[in-house]
Amino acid sequence: MDYQEIIFTTEGPVGYLTLNNPQKINALSRKMIQEMIHALTAVSTDETVKVVVIRAAGKHFCAGHDLSEMLDQGIKTYKFIFDQCTQMMQLIHTIPQPVIAQVQGVATAAGCQLAAWCDLVVASEDARFATPGVKIGLFCTTPMVAITRAIGRKAAMEMLLTGRYFPADEAKSLGLVNRVVPLAHIASETENLARQIADASRLVLAIGKQGFYAQVDQSDESAMQFAKHTIAMNLTAEDAQNGIRAFIDKQTPIWKNC
Repeated sequence: MDYQEIIFTTEGPVGYLTLNNPQKINALSRKMIQEMIHALTAVSTDETVKVVVIRAAGKHFCAGHDLSEMLDQGIKTYKFIFDQCTQMMQLIHTIPQPVIAQVQGVATAAGCQLAAWCDLVVASEDARFATPGVKIGLFCTTPMVAITRAIGRKAAMEMLLTGRYFPADEAKSLGLVNRVVPLAHIASETENLARQIADASRLVLAIGKQGFYAQVDQSDESAMQFAKHTIAMNLTAEDAQNGIRAFIDKQTPIWKNC
């Protein structure tokens, strides 16, 4: 696909998906969503990429949906937009690579959802997160799903009901953000985190990510049943055997599934 609103590049084991429409604060237009679906689907089978970073051109991360596409349309069009957006968001969880959001400026509405849906978030000190749909008569019900799972009910309700901006430090204290860094260091901090993750076996990262989302909402008993079978199967993988042997022998492991 000839991308017009995103850029996808790779640097070693890290793939970078850049939202590239800063004139519209990187709003999630129908075109951008379709391009993201294509890029995420393609990278899911790329065995050279072990971590994906979603970042944005310009001063801001993402202002949510392109509201100009929300005017004077029928229910079929609106359903199509949110079907596509849901597919894109779900890909972030289902691709084998861990996904890191690199957030500067504002991440609002579906932009906040996008950050929350990523596995990890590195934010600049100036970053702000909000779900302000309530202020324009459009409650952020789709961002609500990601926000509630990231920060819990009470904080999510405040964000959703007030529409106020949560600064990066507050977002971190709530669990929406992993790291807050100076804007000048956000790219290097994100890259360092991505490459630290990429030191692991690609197979093991995929097992871990899939397992995390499979168990996170299960009961304790169901989660432990799932986890014990998963780890037993993981032990049969060549990378697990090589890694254990290297640890015992005090050597650096060499991964077959790089």
